[in-house]
Amino acid sequence: MARKTTEGGGAAPTGIIGALRSSVGTGIALLKTRFELIGAELEEQREWLERMMVLSVIALFCLSFGVVFLTLFITMLFWDDYGEYVLGGFAALYLGAGIWAFLALKKKIRNKPKMFAATVAELGKDHEHLVEKMARENT
Repeated sequence: MARKTTEGGGAAPTGIIGALRSSVGTGIALLKTRFELIGAELEEQREWLERMMVLSVIALFCLSFGVVFLTLFITMLFWDDYGEYVLGGFAALYLGAGIWAFLALKKKIRNKPKMFAATVAELGKDHEHLVEKMARENT
């Protein structure tokens, strides 16, 4: 059986078995890299979601208390003359802000980057490369 000499001085098998071993080794290395990429993307998504949740809870808590106390303060200032109007104005303001926040949240959810986008792109490149390689070998 014919053998090729590699850079390290060892012999590498040629023929169908050698090509098959080389293809399997390359495929396994390729899959390992892609699974590492999937794992990194999952971790990135988990950390992003965790940060968003913590910041959202803190912001909601602090803003809620601030709004309640500001409303009470302003209402107390104008209670004698315009109390009903002040409360109505605050109600309209809060409803408007709530609707705006809901619509902004809906937009953010709709525009979130797709999970595994980088992995899918890399797998597409791998597929194109393999198809081109097979086409070259068949000609």
